[in-house]
Amino acid sequence: MTLKIYGIGASRAARPLWTALELGVPFEHIATPYAGGATRTPEFLALNPNGHIPVVVDERPEGAVTVWESMACALYIARVHGRADGQSIAPATPREEAEALRWSFWAVSELEKDALTVLMHRMAMPADQRKPELAEQAESRLKVPLAVLEKHLQAQNAQGEAYLAANRFTVADVCVASVVSWLRPAAAMLAQYPAVSAWLKLCVDRPEQAQARGMK
Repeated sequence: MTLKIYGIGASRAARPLWTALELGVPFEHIATPYAGGATRTPEFLALNPNGHIPVVVDERPEGAVTVWESMACALYIARVHGRADGQSIAPATPREEAEALRWSFWAVSELEKDALTVLMHRMAMPADQRKPELAEQAESRLKVPLAVLEKHLQAQNAQGEAYLAANRFTVADVCVASVVSWLRPAAAMLAQYPAVSAWLKLCVDRPEQAQARGMK
């Protein structure tokens, strides 16, 4: 069997790359940038007709399985290639599975758009192209979902669990931290959510996260 991950670390492809690295799953990284037309070739569009990275292709005895959408890619790798042993990042119980699913979808629907706006207009774009007012508006909208995440992490901490789904790092943390990390340029805003800030540091300080982000 061969697991292939198309994308680069400086993109949403960091999510499946990070997941595979945490699990120690062998995979082939096929460097595919989002710019320059690499995702518009006939070969790539045959894998993902949307023309986006990441794409995961899992060559299995019963045939190839193709997955796209970054959260789906990460959750698939954890579910299919992880071990539900209560030690790896793969969910080990129905509760952990539910937490991984709900928080991953929540991050996409409640956080990602505004978090990306903050990242782009606080840091990623050239200074002369940034619009601080867009970042400020996004930060204002983010107060509600960040309060939800803060409350959940406080409850987790109260019962002796340092992470989203358990007292160990899981794929739920991979998926949500990959979005929340985009808010680091808005340090003053993040400081208002101490449980979120402490949890995020635990996640992004992991060596596999840096390794995934550095894959070109």
